[in-house]
Amino acid sequence: MENFWDYSVWGTLNVVAVLLASLLVGNILKKSVGFLKDSLIPISVIGGGILILVAWVYKLITGDIMFDTAFFGSSGTKTLEMFTYHCLALGFIASTLKTGDGKITKERAIEVFNTGVTTVSTYLLQGVCGMIITIVAARVFIPDFFEAAGVLLPFGYGQGTGQAMNYGGIYENDFGFDGGKSFGLTIAALGFLSASIGGVVHLNLLKRKGVITKKASDRHNHEKIEGENEIPMHESIDKMTVQIALIIVTYMITYFLMNGISKLIPGMTSLIFGFNFLLGVLSATLVKELMKFLKKKNAIKREYTNNFLLTRASNFFFDIMVVSGIAAIRLSVLEQYWGIMLILGIVGLFVTYFYNHYVAKNLFPKYAEEQFLMMYGMLTGTASTGTILLREMDGDFETPAADNMVYQNFPAIVFGFPMMLLAMLAPKKPLLTLGILLVFFIAMNILLFRDRIFKFKKKTKV
Repeated sequence: MENFWDYSVWGTLNVVAVLLASLLVGNILKKSVGFLKDSLIPISVIGGGILILVAWVYKLITGDIMFDTAFFGSSGTKTLEMFTYHCLALGFIASTLKTGDGKITKERAIEVFNTGVTTVSTYLLQGVCGMIITIVAARVFIPDFFEAAGVLLPFGYGQGTGQAMNYGGIYENDFGFDGGKSFGLTIAALGFLSASIGGVVHLNLLKRKGVITKKASDRHNHEKIEGENEIPMHESIDKMTVQIALIIVTYMITYFLMNGISKLIPGMTSLIFGFNFLLGVLSATLVKELMKFLKKKNAIKREYTNNFLLTRASNFFFDIMVVSGIAAIRLSVLEQYWGIMLILGIVGLFVTYFYNHYVAKNLFPKYAEEQFLMMYGMLTGTASTGTILLREMDGDFETPAADNMVYQNFPAIVFGFPMMLLAMLAPKKPLLTLGILLVFFIAMNILLFRDRIFKFKKKTKV
């Protein structure tokens, strides 16, 4: 019989309380400390950093892992990893359930498609650079090092904390990469720092040139908060409760889907459950289409989803994902890898910065700087980081850059899916994987710059 005063009852709640407390402290520091105020570092990253520091001091004093003490139910580290894993999918589901106006012109469709291809091309570039670094490190400097670790660079930078931990965990559990989870989470944390450093430098350059003249706006259109024909904000059930219910039920459908697929393909269980966010997007799309169908048939009369509240829910899940992921890093298992991780982090910063700046300048000339800031922030951190950088220049989202980030998910998933499969080949055939990534990168750039390449060919024939 469970006693309500036992830590087994309070452990998970204590983990949640500490995570939220770190966000509050991070917010205070962000508002009051000069260099943090100007840094663009997300508060969730600051909160995670605080918890790493506190846990490090605790271990120095007691010799124990803070989150694995009885106060946190003796398994707080696993709880942090669980939050990181689930919040990734929950955040994507909340974003996918949002409704769009559906008005996309041919020109805008091309820009959205190009944005998705740019996302995948950046993943591939990060993967190629990461694999070269870790293969050289393993074969020249550290013989026992895990050669495929470089693949975690695009997962940490391009896809964020949740996927970095997912693949780090697969490498740790299935391929013997000791400290794989912490390695992936640390790469993701370095990605947020890269977003801040590169973003601040670029914004300062734009300010010196006089390009940035407007401040970010905090105004919200009332229609976004409560749209036409939606259920009331307060009824017998709160509108936010409905949004959370839809998200969680959709995630339960995702679980059944993953469980069913894993029974059909037993040897791929780790990979399938590592795609929880991808199958979550698929499930959310099906739920959204079902609700549209029921509305068309007059089975339901009102709109149950609300974009404003779904955005708030999505941001909440991503904040928890980031702070949990960073807090779950175990510095002790990474002592011998710091040099490699710093090289990966610095290379990731530069290649992501220069490649995306080149693409934005050449393919999005009407709003090149806005597109660059959004893409660079997203491909070193998360969609929220991209939004933070974009708001510094386009506070009211007057350019299509923010919409590009939302709608590019479908082409990015379609073209990016093979790379996720390649990540499972990397531990077995690192050199072959590197070669495939390089060929795939070249192919994506031919697709991305198709108009320029084929126009040039036509001109040379005349």
